[in-house]
Amino acid sequence: MIVTTTPSVEGRRITHYYGIVAGEAIMGANIFRDFLASITDVIGGRSAAYEDQLIKARKMAIQEMCDRAAQLGANAVVGVDIDYEVLGSSNGMLMVTASGTAVRLE
Repeated sequence: MIVTTTPSVEGRRITHYYGIVAGEAIMGANIFRDFLASITDVIGGRSAAYEDQLIKARKMAIQEMCDRAAQLGANAVVGVDIDYEVLGSSNGMLMVTASGTAVRLE
């Protein structure tokens, strides 16, 4: 499956548009990870625990989007956009959404 943020794939013609597809991943933060992140905030540096969660959530959202495109018969998703959102009353959850247009390339 070809996945790109551009509206087309250079050298390939789009033969069919299936429509918009999206994938979502919602990850909860746990107390241990929050504690480690707060220490990182105080002493400076990057929070590897949160970065790992972001990477995992992004990969899950993109995979879900690709799976939905494949179910429609697409072999590519163009115009992909990835959004991040904090959810929950205490901002304890992260939602990552990947969306794009499912297409068939020749």
